[in-house]
Amino acid sequence: MNKQRLVTAFQRHVGNPILRRSPFQVLLETTGRKSGLPRRTPIGGRRVGDEFWFVSEFGEKSQYIRNIQADPSVRVRLRGRWYHGVAHLEPGDDARARLAALPRLNSAAVRVLGTDLLTVRVELSPGSR
Repeated sequence: MNKQRLVTAFQRHVGNPILRRSPFQVLLETTGRKSGLPRRTPIGGRRVGDEFWFVSEFGEKSQYIRNIQADPSVRVRLRGRWYHGVAHLEPGDDARARLAALPRLNSAAVRVLGTDLLTVRVELSPGSR
């Protein structure tokens, strides 16, 4: 089993179900490209003004990135509050440098586990919840 499949299986069946229950875990909600249902993924990142930045460890192979490509309208839960936004993939951004500006614990995990880093910027709607 390759690294991505192993990590993804662990996240899907163990890590994500636990993290989604934490009221202050940052969550990204996308719309499933096939099902049309909301899909919530625990992520790490940082809000900078009206933008939220994070790095995907498997780039365009991540299911939530594929969902964003199909429909960039997302919601992000920050500190227990939901914000609407539009996600933009930023392949020209230096994802390793970006990780240095994001929360350390998550960034370390993304660096170690990631195989195809991709920066994502979410434009948060002013005053949205």
